[in-house]
Amino acid sequence: MKIFDAASAEASRLTAFSGNTLNRDSENRQDDAASNALGDPATRILLARGGRLYLRVSDSPFQSRFTREEALELGAREDQAILLGIGSNGPVVAMPSGTDAESLPESIKAIDYRSIYIQGLLDDDALGELAQGAALIAWHASHRYCGRCGGDTQMKAGGYKRRCSKCSAELFPRTDPVTIMLSVRGDKCVLGRSPHFGPGMYSCLAGFVEPGETLEDAVRRETLEESGITVGRVAYHASQPWPFPYSLMIGCYGEALTEQIDPDLDELEDCRWFDRAEVRSMIDGSHKDGLSVPPPGAIAAVLIKNWAEQSG
Repeated sequence: MKIFDAASAEASRLTAFSGNTLNRDSENRQDDAASNALGDPATRILLARGGRLYLRVSDSPFQSRFTREEALELGAREDQAILLGIGSNGPVVAMPSGTDAESLPESIKAIDYRSIYIQGLLDDDALGELAQGAALIAWHASHRYCGRCGGDTQMKAGGYKRRCSKCSAELFPRTDPVTIMLSVRGDKCVLGRSPHFGPGMYSCLAGFVEPGETLEDAVRRETLEESGITVGRVAYHASQPWPFPYSLMIGCYGEALTEQIDPDLDELEDCRWFDRAEVRSMIDGSHKDGLSVPPPGAIAAVLIKNWAEQSG
């Protein structure tokens, strides 16, 4: 089909957390899927607590999977087990732990998700499993009560559904869509700086998609609100699972129709135009003022680098 003829390597694969190769086997998930998996000696378990993943740091490279016996010794909450899917060596399950970081043995460290990807502590497959497991653990933790009647909810379908014990309402895991966009005009692009960024770092603008809004309109609205720039055409480029706590970053390019910037200084510390040569220097670390872009693996870095490498 012609619509795929010009497609190159899938850009989303260049982002962190996108390398999940598990067979989710979603059509066969039963209520006892996770408990059945725990009875399989081949099953391996991911453990998390408070936005941190437990890693065996005595191994090189670090390992994020544990046997059932090891997981139980680390406080695994088997009543909250979630079946992520089936890997080449057997089932993979995620669950929260009741053991805090200070009580872990020296060979195990609880490391926050962002540091794991920035420091390259896990390979692509393990990062993908982390994104899936972390999002589901966070969703379950925030949906223990029914929004309709206030009753307790119980985990079902191997961790992919909760059902109210009182009114039988069913709740399903959510993913929050976020547009992240690079608006461009000629040989320039718009980058902004949030107060919480590291020194000298500039990035793409971003914002949540609102109910009843297309992705394209979200790109236009957020760009206008944050920078004062009007956007015309919008082109999708890539997406990235983002387990903070359970978002999907949707990367787009926006065609800037205006140049005057009127930044929202409640959201941004700075927002301005950068030409392609300056952006290239930010990417390769040679910028005269020490400015930079997000680290590799961030979808913002993928958008920026793809644009900067173009000739015009």
